[in-house]
Amino acid sequence: MADKSEILQEAFSKHQKGQLTDARDLYLKILEKDSQNAQVWDLLGVLYYQAKDYEQAEICIKKAIEFSPRIYYLENLARLYLEKEDYPKAKSLYEDLAKYNPTYENWFNLAMSYKALHLWQEAKEAYHKSLEINPKGYESYFNLAYLALNDNDPNLAAECYKKALEIKPDDWESVYFLSLVYMQLKNYEKGLELFESRLCRQSAIVSQEKIYPNIMKSRPEWKGENLSGKTLFTYYEAGFGDMLMLYRYVPILTKMCKKLIIKPQKELAKLFRENSYGAEIIENYNYKKEIDFDYHIPFLSIPYILGYKGEEIFVHHNDSYLAANPETISYYKENFCKNNKFKIGIKWQGNTHYDLERVIKVEDFFKLFEIPNTQFYSFQTFEGSEKLEQIKSKYDVIDLGATFENFSDTAGAIENMDLIISNDSSLVHLAGAMKKNCFVLLPYIYNWRWHTDLTKCDWYDSVKIFRQKEFGKWNTVFDEVKIELNKLIIL
Repeated sequence: MADKSEILQEAFSKHQKGQLTDARDLYLKILEKDSQNAQVWDLLGVLYYQAKDYEQAEICIKKAIEFSPRIYYLENLARLYLEKEDYPKAKSLYEDLAKYNPTYENWFNLAMSYKALHLWQEAKEAYHKSLEINPKGYESYFNLAYLALNDNDPNLAAECYKKALEIKPDDWESVYFLSLVYMQLKNYEKGLELFESRLCRQSAIVSQEKIYPNIMKSRPEWKGENLSGKTLFTYYEAGFGDMLMLYRYVPILTKMCKKLIIKPQKELAKLFRENSYGAEIIENYNYKKEIDFDYHIPFLSIPYILGYKGEEIFVHHNDSYLAANPETISYYKENFCKNNKFKIGIKWQGNTHYDLERVIKVEDFFKLFEIPNTQFYSFQTFEGSEKLEQIKSKYDVIDLGATFENFSDTAGAIENMDLIISNDSSLVHLAGAMKKNCFVLLPYIYNWRWHTDLTKCDWYDSVKIFRQKEFGKWNTVFDEVKIELNKLIIL
């Protein structure tokens, strides 16, 4: 019969091979006869951690510490707390570990705990401590860049990303985020070049190759060649807001080539057809439709290939570059907007896959609803629209979001508004493209496209920017909005 050491050796071997169930059973077999074996309790805890059974992992690792309070076991417990996002406990443990076992990993993980708890200064100090131990810790530079952006210091953020890339030149994330920092600084020459590293660009190309395999592989990507007498095919990537913001280049492209074919998301197709500038707008997933072209390009690569420098990139038009369908305008006017009040469309939530900080609680809007002679309209669609019930129980807010089938409907409703007030979402870009008055409400750490001078909006003349003064605090933002709103209503 195998002794305890042989069983442990077999269990550990199976554990290393990923045979977790068999390894678990052998660990438990050892503990039946040796219930105070700290090493086995710790290994069992690590196994449960790997299986994402965090409750059992915590029980087992704490058992190991109870029988033998080794630093290694404490580090495993701290890593577990960090993984399960129990940041206060992770912080407490890592503060002790960094003091008694000041390794790069312990200082770095302490910094990560501070960062998650929004203890920005403590996080910076811990990252710098980690770099004193390991100057090649590119992850620390990467996270220091985030904290620099949190301090509204994109120049420092750029230096941190450059340091990370000196250590790890092939780190695409540092390249990508450095591109965003350059664009926030309005250095679009460098920013757009690095922005070509983005993953959504590659996935957009691959998705087109799946739909039109023979055509895509036999046609080159447009790199700036003369388009006279040629057909250019461009297709969506990323979000609705990006497509709406960069649609400003469509009138330019249609003049450069014989034919422009655009494939947007299906929700944008109708609006773009109504504002085609001579381009052909094709529906998403229209596999059966034959298309022919000379060059193709992902939509977000257009400004880079056009080669605009400085302020040229904003391409200000004499008028709006997107307009609503007159019939749709009339529909919303007759059915929802036949009143003499100041009409305000609102939205509090966009795609929560990105930047949860952009989400606003509906309660934050309540102080605006009490302003006399106003009529508010909800433009919220899909995720977040369920929050409207919290408003309706107290205030008369008309739900337009439920009537929207696509962005053409949204545009028709916007045209009937005196003002749009929204979080950073596609609604802002559509209102801006239509030259409709709009207040965009930004979180403390905001998207690159709003740049560093928030007193004006470079992309849209009609958009006014409001930003949080403290992380996560919207009260002061809405106080400022209320003052500005009252000025508009008086005028």
